[in-house]
Amino acid sequence: MRYGPGEMAHPIYKICTHAEWTAAAERGRYEGSSVDARDGFIHFSTAPQVAETAAKHFAGQTDLVLVTVDAGRLPVGALKWEASRGGALFPHLYGPLPLEAVIRIDPLPWYDGEGHRFPGGVVDA
Repeated sequence: MRYGPGEMAHPIYKICTHAEWTAAAERGRYEGSSVDARDGFIHFSTAPQVAETAAKHFAGQTDLVLVTVDAGRLPVGALKWEASRGGALFPHLYGPLPLEAVIRIDPLPWYDGEGHRFPGGVVDA
């Protein structure tokens, strides 16, 4: 999948800490987490993938935010769809996330025994 400038795409999602996002807002771009830096790209998930991503990589973590991004606003060629967990294609951004591509930012609270609670319309959680 590849989206060009001005073409509305399905949103993609990034889970990060509130502190990481605050730093990104101050810099004017999000450069990724330490895991993203290690892997050489920023990890994103689609709506059907994001709840499993949260459960696998962020279980028990509080003070998280869910960043919703319009993939159509990303630099052309920077977003690549690559096989990952179970062979599914995941969106990976090679380069910083420009804040202009962000549609919304929501808290992603953790509830013991329930997991993370996603904002309405993202997943059937």
